[in-house]
Amino acid sequence: MTRHNKAVGAYGERLARGFLTEKGYEVLAQNWSCRHGEIDIIARDPAGDLAVVEVKTRRTDACGSGAEAVTAAKLARLRRLGAAWLGEHPHRGRIRIDVVSIMLPLRGTPTIEHLIGVGW
Repeated sequence: MTRHNKAVGAYGERLARGFLTEKGYEVLAQNWSCRHGEIDIIARDPAGDLAVVEVKTRRTDACGSGAEAVTAAKLARLRRLGAAWLGEHPHRGRIRIDVVSIMLPLRGTPTIEHLIGVGW
């Protein structure tokens, strides 16, 4: 991954964190990692449900939307990562996987799409 791509991804994650916070989510962890990989954001929604959040940031839709990049294999990996996080941070209640897809156009305002409950 190029330095530019890392910077775009980090910026997208900051936007996603702010977006979720504005919606009343409590961000519990960001860029949490273990031997299985990394979770972009772990947050508790206003109802108390836990969301494992995958953030996908794009400059164009030439390769599809960010949400389209979350494949069945990626969902399975996020479930494993979520289970690992739960092993260290017990949570009573529901848990789900969300995707925050961010489009950063060359000009204009970024657009943010929040897909709730794409898996678990």
